[in-house]
Amino acid sequence: MEVLSSRVLLRPRDPTRSRRFYAETLGLAVYREFGPPEHPGVVFFLGQGFLELSGASEEAGGPGMRLWLQVRDVAQEEKRLREAGVTVLREAREEPWGLIEAWIADPDGHHIVLVEVPAGHPLRRDPR
Repeated sequence: MEVLSSRVLLRPRDPTRSRRFYAETLGLAVYREFGPPEHPGVVFFLGQGFLELSGASEEAGGPGMRLWLQVRDVAQEEKRLREAGVTVLREAREEPWGLIEAWIADPDGHHIVLVEVPAGHPLRRDPR
């Protein structure tokens, strides 16, 4: 299989609330919008990937699904998001594998892992 493009698809319970969370609270940039104005879909940039919010679902966030978002300063983002009323599931801390992680939840309960790669971590030197 030759994968030419990819994105994560989320079907939120309340699309308007989720669009507001990802655009305004997290501050993700919009790649494109599509569909009818009364029920638009939106695709956000996720660094080297994309997140699409479209349609709707009656189900809560899936227990196994996580979004992994690398940020420059996890502690700063955790503080900012906490002040904005975002649910912090786990405060920032250094993991045994050397990354600094904090866990938050979106309005539907999807877990989002905020990750900081410290200056001396091997991921900073890995040429892949």
